[in-house]
Amino acid sequence: MNLPLRILLGYFLVVGLAAFFVLRIFVGEVQPSVREAIEETMVDSANILAVMAADELRAGRIGEGEFAARIADYRRRGVDAPIWHFRKSTLDFRVTVTDADGIVRFDSDQRALGADHSRWNDVYRTLRGEYGARSTRDDPDDDGSSVFYVAAPVRDGERIIGVLTLAKPVRTVQPIITRSEQTILKHGFWLMGGAALIGLLVTLWLTGSIRRLRHYAQAVAAGEAANPPLGGGQELSDLARAMEAMRQKLEGKQYVEQTVQALTHELKSPLAALRGAGEILAEAELPAEQRQRFAGHVLSQSARMQECVERMLSLSRLEAGRGLGELETLEATELLDDLCRVRQPRADAQGISFETLVPATSIALRGERERLLLALGNLLDNALDHAPADSLICLSASIEASECCFRIRDQGEGIPDYALPHLFERFYGLPRPDGSKGSGLGLAIAQEVARLHGGSVSLANHPEGGVEACLRVALG
Repeated sequence: MNLPLRILLGYFLVVGLAAFFVLRIFVGEVQPSVREAIEETMVDSANILAVMAADELRAGRIGEGEFAARIADYRRRGVDAPIWHFRKSTLDFRVTVTDADGIVRFDSDQRALGADHSRWNDVYRTLRGEYGARSTRDDPDDDGSSVFYVAAPVRDGERIIGVLTLAKPVRTVQPIITRSEQTILKHGFWLMGGAALIGLLVTLWLTGSIRRLRHYAQAVAAGEAANPPLGGGQELSDLARAMEAMRQKLEGKQYVEQTVQALTHELKSPLAALRGAGEILAEAELPAEQRQRFAGHVLSQSARMQECVERMLSLSRLEAGRGLGELETLEATELLDDLCRVRQPRADAQGISFETLVPATSIALRGERERLLLALGNLLDNALDHAPADSLICLSASIEASECCFRIRDQGEGIPDYALPHLFERFYGLPRPDGSKGSGLGLAIAQEVARLHGGSVSLANHPEGGVEACLRVALG
């Protein structure tokens, strides 16, 4: 079972149990509460009627006097009372009066005259001076046939001369109880549904944050560029920052190890050549012509080592920087002009000509001038390294798909198919026409500059011959 499902089930279990017990308590309290409210009202009513019945019970004419007539009038009255969500259409009190021996002397229903109620709890306790009440089923098998009985003493001074009992069927208030229970259950289910929805949303939010953190960790493990997810609460953001700091430290250590290994491997060849040339130059009887040749070899290998170190430093500075500095609006034509002006002496020495093709309209882009010149310079140097003498290098700038595309094309022999997948690997380079080899870092530097500018760099054989390099950056 995955984490989101565990969190969701755990939440539902807690909320569901809590809601179940709360609803059960509320629903269980409805009926007793309604009955208590009715009983409290019946106590007042019974005592009022007991006072009204005292004189006629004492005179022995409780069944034929004014009291009996008034109760009969009450029984004949019609009523239509909308009480909140309940409409009352019947008068349901039944009134009985017993003498001091518990014998029924008056019954508004005329059903129990002469009956002995002295053993009934309401009458028995009231005759003893206590509060008397009971609930009795007319049908022992039907809970809906229950009737409330509330008694009040009929007094002659301080002496109890009888008991007036007020009865009310439970069925008359059952609609109120049922509706209250249904209302509580309905709102309870709505509450549970809302809590479930909130739990689902919180679970999705939390698991989404954890999922983004997991994807970030997987991307880091795969060596991909990724930004730490900072949403999902303070704790998860702090964890993401801690993972990012750990990643930077580990990558820094790994980067240093890889760089040292690669640089060591790359410098091995020129160092061996320098050592061999030095040993030969140390011989006393070495002819001047050979001495000059080996001295030139020492200089060329030293230049190769210096180029390798300088470009490695440039690439390290680019990769160590976590972003670009202050951007400025640049003109594509001006960048190409500056690029050609700096490389013109070298091109003249090789007999190579530059041709610049730019549109009539201005092309503005946002970026760091020095870094873009560094990337374009590496691409142009690469073209100069492989272009034959007395050839043409074409430089152009154009707008393609909301990007500024710089293209540099030479007229060299092109790139072998086996080398195409490895062109942007560090220290990978093809031999120049004169047999020498560069640092193998120029394209890696250009690629890093393009990435920092939100663009890309590509190198491919042109259909008409030679190699075309393309550097794409966002427009200003």
